[in-house]
Amino acid sequence: MSTTSKESAPPKTISNAGGFIAGGVAACGAVTVTNPIELIKTRMQLQGELAAKGQTKKVYTGLFQGLSTILKHEGVRGIQRGLLSAYVYQLGLNGCRLGFYEPFRHTLNGFFGYTEKDQQFSLNIIAGAGSGIMGAVTGSPFYLIKTRMQAYSPVFKIGAQTHYRNLIHGLSTIFKTEGFKGLYRGVDAAILRTGAGSSVQLPIYNYAKNAIDRYDIVEDGPKRHLIASAASGFGVCIVMNPWDVLMTRMYNQKGNLYKNPFDCLIKTVSIEGPLALYKGFVPHLMRIGPHTVLTLMFMEQTMKWVKKLEGVPF
Repeated sequence: MSTTSKESAPPKTISNAGGFIAGGVAACGAVTVTNPIELIKTRMQLQGELAAKGQTKKVYTGLFQGLSTILKHEGVRGIQRGLLSAYVYQLGLNGCRLGFYEPFRHTLNGFFGYTEKDQQFSLNIIAGAGSGIMGAVTGSPFYLIKTRMQAYSPVFKIGAQTHYRNLIHGLSTIFKTEGFKGLYRGVDAAILRTGAGSSVQLPIYNYAKNAIDRYDIVEDGPKRHLIASAASGFGVCIVMNPWDVLMTRMYNQKGNLYKNPFDCLIKTVSIEGPLALYKGFVPHLMRIGPHTVLTLMFMEQTMKWVKKLEGVPF
């Protein structure tokens, strides 16, 4: 009887806390490399927003031109604006999104009576969206500060300008002037954006890995993770860019330029046209591609470290 009990016991998995830490640390490693590209994306997405108020100058015309312009006028520190805020945001967002994805997926599979081998794509999408929304809410105040710090330039005025000395100054300033609710300004846009991206990121990654394995395209290892990560990053960028533009503008606004994400959508499209929703697409792709690749590749390693620490078999 004890033998049967041992055989039927589910395999040991890492804890939710372990998954949260592994996902967050992996994302922080990736954002160190990609933060300058995020900075250019943010400023390009804000260009043209205040055209009705006479702010029409197009300062940033592309990724490399933008990076060289900021380096020239703002220095090396300028291209890493908001990095600390980005770290804390990544811990909250990807700690939840990557760390809680598997528990959500296991729970959904069990609830509907599927085994892990069944790979129900629709349930994977739900699990990805759910863990992503959880991360968006957790990290929203830090993305708010990051966006405003990256939008600010002492040289070129793109979009609304808000100057915070650092993360703590930003959080305390918003709390004093707008209260706790102010820290979650734009969270509705963040939920839409992150839910859309997360719903496809890990499902595409897992699907690509399984396809590579099924057709034996490359051997297991870094190459397999790289190809699957690249496919995931491209899919995420296509789905998420319109929501990313709306979120950037919602976070960076002063006053109540936009009532909600859908008001922002209507105003953006009516004034700048539908293609405005894909402003900053190339920097976004250049950021999200490497970021997704680095995050998921780092996560393969951080998961191994956490499993080793928690005594979970590989």
